[in-house]
Amino acid sequence: MAEKPTVVLVHGFWGGAAHWAKVIVELDKRGFGALHAVENPLTSLADDAARTRQMVQQVDGPVLLVGHSYGGAVITEAGTLPNVTGLVYVAAFAPDAGESLATVSEGHDAPGGANIAPDSDGYLWIAQDKFHESFCQDLPEDEALVMAVTQKAPVGSTFGDPVTDPAWKSKPSWYQVSAQDRMIAPDNQRRMAARIGARETIELESGHASLASQPVAIAELIERAAG
Repeated sequence: MAEKPTVVLVHGFWGGAAHWAKVIVELDKRGFGALHAVENPLTSLADDAARTRQMVQQVDGPVLLVGHSYGGAVITEAGTLPNVTGLVYVAAFAPDAGESLATVSEGHDAPGGANIAPDSDGYLWIAQDKFHESFCQDLPEDEALVMAVTQKAPVGSTFGDPVTDPAWKSKPSWYQVSAQDRMIAPDNQRRMAARIGARETIELESGHASLASQPVAIAELIERAAG
């Protein structure tokens, strides 16, 4: 059996690397000995892609990039490095060249957006009392509370940062759609999965935080992509 690639996990808005906790445990059970989770600053697409590239460039060997939510835009921007062998999108954005999160979402409103507001410094937050219903309605209340209190707010301008050279045009890709997503419209996810020509698309009856509510299914998809 071929050696498994290194898996680099990329988080999205309103969370950090620890959002991948349950997926990390599942991948470890499946024999993935080389796992990394990037901690991105969420200050701009350029900054986050640069940080992700730095981690990929530290790996001597093939890398499978996995992005959740906004992390999909990050792996799209950073994934052209030669040792990246594939991309896995987990309820994620997959913009084309010149597209940003804002433009790729036009005409595809999601209800959770109404619960996002900027602070006086330009960072965007999900209202704590609306976090559970918006981001992770299929998680227990205590887990949602921790996510809400520890959320990592992005700089608002990041929504408008365009992708330059989409990695999915040159790398094989996989996609997981969250059918009950309230942050990225499920139909938009299906549209992006089709547009990137995903080798496999799976659909889960989950909210946006499928990486936390459906870690086994996510790990299985990553395992197939790694194979």
